[in-house]
Amino acid sequence: MSVESAAVHLAEHLREKEYVEIYGHHDADGIAAASIMVHALIREDIQVRLRILPRIYPHDISSGNATVLCDFGSGFSDLSDDVMVIDHHIPRFEGEFHVNPRLEGVDGENELSASGAAYTVAQHIGDNRDLAGLALLGMIGDRQLIQGPNQDIVNEGIANNFLSPGKGIPLFGRDLNEQLFTALNPMLHGISGEEETVRSLIESYTVRNETDIGHLLSDVILKISPYQNADSMVSLWGDTWHLERGAVKDAHSLAGIVDGCGKSGKGVLGAALCLRSHEYLDDAWETARAYRLRVIAAARNAQPLKDNPFLYEIADADAISGVADAFSFDGLLNHPVAVMAPQDDFYSVSARCPQGAEKDLAAILSNLATECGGSGGGHYSRGGARIPREKVECFTAGFREACA
Repeated sequence: MSVESAAVHLAEHLREKEYVEIYGHHDADGIAAASIMVHALIREDIQVRLRILPRIYPHDISSGNATVLCDFGSGFSDLSDDVMVIDHHIPRFEGEFHVNPRLEGVDGENELSASGAAYTVAQHIGDNRDLAGLALLGMIGDRQLIQGPNQDIVNEGIANNFLSPGKGIPLFGRDLNEQLFTALNPMLHGISGEEETVRSLIESYTVRNETDIGHLLSDVILKISPYQNADSMVSLWGDTWHLERGAVKDAHSLAGIVDGCGKSGKGVLGAALCLRSHEYLDDAWETARAYRLRVIAAARNAQPLKDNPFLYEIADADAISGVADAFSFDGLLNHPVAVMAPQDDFYSVSARCPQGAEKDLAAILSNLATECGGSGGGHYSRGGARIPREKVECFTAGFREACA
């Protein structure tokens, strides 16, 4: 079966429903995927209920209702067979209604996200080509490549005038100051979160309200070059995307807003923007800005665990994924890294593998978390776990051994 065939099978099943409960993971990909499904089903007069969560367990799912899980669910082998899953994580779910590129030999790590899989399902529910921009949010949020099935979706969006490509600074922000001050992808060493440094930089290259972007970026690259890898520096200029139907027209900004809202516990606010509501746009911008500054502050204050170069601890559990991204994807590390933070009776963990560090984090986190009485999983190069506080030393020792 192909991804397309699995999508057709799921779409036909959904079209028979009168009411569907949709759960989305709380990052940009999960919220975009869930929002795509909300759009597609409402257009067919199917009632929906949407919930955005940081994680899900089988007991969270309402019994007796048609349920779709977006960007999580694949990792469970004990879900009810009638649950529907749209995901791109390592698959263990064996239910009949499961759309996941990995099941069909497609690269779910880089070439099709959950939102891309949801877009494929939506096309077989009705004409939903205008949702290509939402699929793009997942690609940006999960740092995927515009190739393979992702390229097909983007091409369709361009061909139908829903996406317009351009060149520029592909960073979140309403202006250049905010782009540099809140930069997370990449996080700019010595610049992100430094208000006076950003103001001075921009003023140095601005004459009569015109900023020389080329020379400004050259200076930024010189300042960060001792601390950041080539990929992060090159990414400061590149492809940008204008969303013709977006509540926010710049795709990188909208992806950042949706992700920041989700990880701040306001996932429905992010989803509202994906559903093209402008009512709470200012609140969404400010929520995302505040989240990004929290991540930057957490990264600055992260403490390496004694004798364990693979692990860092921070105080803010909501910031662990952003800090892990910054350390592994933007810095000079050549080994896996995990960032952890206390949260209630658990430690939350987010782990990443920088390019060239070949470790299967999905397997490591799943196996190690199970050994330590928790849960974990994810992708080959990125994943997460929750570990009981009393078992945290079991996890840290095991992670060091697995990644050495």
